[in-house]
Amino acid sequence: MPQNADQNKQTAIAYYEMAFNGAPKEAVERYVGDQYIQHNPLVKDGKAGFIEYFERMAEEYPDKQVNFVRAVAEGELVALHTHQVWPGQEEYVTMDFFRFDEQGKIVEHWDAIQQIPNHSENGNPMY
Repeated sequence: MPQNADQNKQTAIAYYEMAFNGAPKEAVERYVGDQYIQHNPLVKDGKAGFIEYFERMAEEYPDKQVNFVRAVAEGELVALHTHQVWPGQEEYVTMDFFRFDEQGKIVEHWDAIQQIPNHSENGNPMY
């Protein structure tokens, strides 16, 4: 089955938003394939590790926010660029990459997170 880049982008955004906003179990049930390979060293591998991590984040940081800046898809891969605001007005820019299986389900994840500094030598935003 050929990859549908636009559908994969929408799936990645829906998955991320649902998990980030406190429903990681439902996000996994809807959008994750048979396996789930996690590359973030702070999150255990597999579906249960993902659910555990995001349930804890929802409990500890219920007022966190995520805004999707852009989504790029090519074949089985989707990249999301986000702006996150956490309690205490800490702001982060993230890059998340998702790999999809032939059924259009997420099966692998990588990310990079950087806190937005108070000062920029070039004055350009990070998103």
